[in-house]
Amino acid sequence: MAHPDSGAAPRTVVLSPHFDDAALSLGGLLAGLPGPVDIVTVYGGAPAADTTVSWWDTISGFSTPGEAHRARLAEDAAACALLGARQVALDHPDGPYAEPGAALDGLDAYLAALEPGTEVLVPLGSNQPDHEAVRRRALEVLAELDAPPPTVYADLPYTGHLPEWGLPGASEALAGSPECGLAYQDLLRGYRTTVRDALTLDDRQWAAKRAAVLCYGSQLAPVSVDHGPFLSRSGPLSCELTWSLSRLDEEAADAVPH
Repeated sequence: MAHPDSGAAPRTVVLSPHFDDAALSLGGLLAGLPGPVDIVTVYGGAPAADTTVSWWDTISGFSTPGEAHRARLAEDAAACALLGARQVALDHPDGPYAEPGAALDGLDAYLAALEPGTEVLVPLGSNQPDHEAVRRRALEVLAELDAPPPTVYADLPYTGHLPEWGLPGASEALAGSPECGLAYQDLLRGYRTTVRDALTLDDRQWAAKRAAVLCYGSQLAPVSVDHGPFLSRSGPLSCELTWSLSRLDEEAADAVPH
């Protein structure tokens, strides 16, 4: 699969389920990731021409699915430019426009084409089915390719509803939370997690992240309906969290005497 320009292959790939997820969840940490960095929107494909506009796109102010897709592509391009990343949009239509149970073949092909050693970041999938589907499929494909497990990032603002969000014990709280932690608990069934990055953004980092997030203007109002004042300086976006993984089955194999 071709990359968005003729330059070097990416050293870091961030799987963003939808336009905006990478900026919302990693807008501070992205600056420190090895480049080139590709932000890959998995559900970035154009809806079929004959589909009815979704409820989400209607409350975002759009009249047609195509209008919403074109606007969000442009928003994403602007945010990626601010974040110093390259924009990649896979061909899977967003959830409301996809066939039920549709396979993520484009994601499979993209991951299979990556060079060995490319770092991949995937969303945890807290309380969002599309996010969880991306995490599950990426873990499966990378395991089939015998590639190292990806880094998992807490997807915001979803994970940020955890009362302990931003505190040192956030991972332990997720492991016991019936509201915010189901995706993390699912991850723990197959992997051991180790906190890799726990960033509280300083004012400079916050200003840069805010500028990128504001590029996604078409979605900010409806997001606030579900998540409240998520753009507050002291709100959930001000902290970012990632985990490195080790497979439990491999750890068990390593413990067997040879």
